[in-house]
Amino acid sequence: MARIIAVALPKGGVGKTTTAVNLAASLAVAEQRTLLIDMDSFGASGLSLGFTEDRIKGGIFEVFNFITGLSSTIHRTELAFLDFVPANVQSLQSEERLMRLADNRSILKNALRGVAQQYDYVILDCPPVLRGMSTNALTAADSVLLPVKSGHFSLDAVDKLFKYLDWMREVANRSLEIEGILLTMHEPNTRVTDITVRELQSKYRSHMFQSIIPKNTILGEASFYGKPAILYDISSRGSVAYLALAREIIARQALRKAQSFRPATTHQFGQQG
Repeated sequence: MARIIAVALPKGGVGKTTTAVNLAASLAVAEQRTLLIDMDSFGASGLSLGFTEDRIKGGIFEVFNFITGLSSTIHRTELAFLDFVPANVQSLQSEERLMRLADNRSILKNALRGVAQQYDYVILDCPPVLRGMSTNALTAADSVLLPVKSGHFSLDAVDKLFKYLDWMREVANRSLEIEGILLTMHEPNTRVTDITVRELQSKYRSHMFQSIIPKNTILGEASFYGKPAILYDISSRGSVAYLALAREIIARQALRKAQSFRPATTHQFGQQG
């Protein structure tokens, strides 16, 4: 069964889509069967993978309208181990309808039941708001990855999301975990970066990824050409950083699985004699 990771933070411009796309691609390069789902009506994940309107044959909009099942909206990508489900929201009216339908927070969770077993990872690219599509993603997810760009507003957004996750655990998803906090667009040796890292370490040290995504123009350039950075320039600092993040996530998942299958000791069950 796939590990379902929602990439979420209630703030724009922190690198959610960049992270979702490049993490998914890096997992795929590591031969992990990966499905990327675009939960944002803007459709930036699709554009970052080269899916223009004429190439899309259905997406989340059709799933939430119960027109078709999720498996019918899966698109193949340039990477053998990466599949993609676009948002496919083509008008303002469609966007408004999708937002209303998303009030049923279990739609995505139910849609994934017949699909998740085909993958090792499902990555959900969420919009920068904590309602509707994001709530659907958090209801379906095993964990949340928080991309954080240095700055005061990003710190406020992290605090806000942590409070929201407490509520989500109470009403919709008791087992929801924190996958990790990821520093993005990182510029070392600046005052803003130093303050941001210090604040995050003081509050959320146990949730911080070791991997850090540097500020790197290649990440932005790659999206213009409809490719993840790893297919545009695998040697770039951005590509290398997302590959490191993928390795870190894979290692954590392997540890979880090892712990879950650890045999019970004699002491736990008592000795027979």
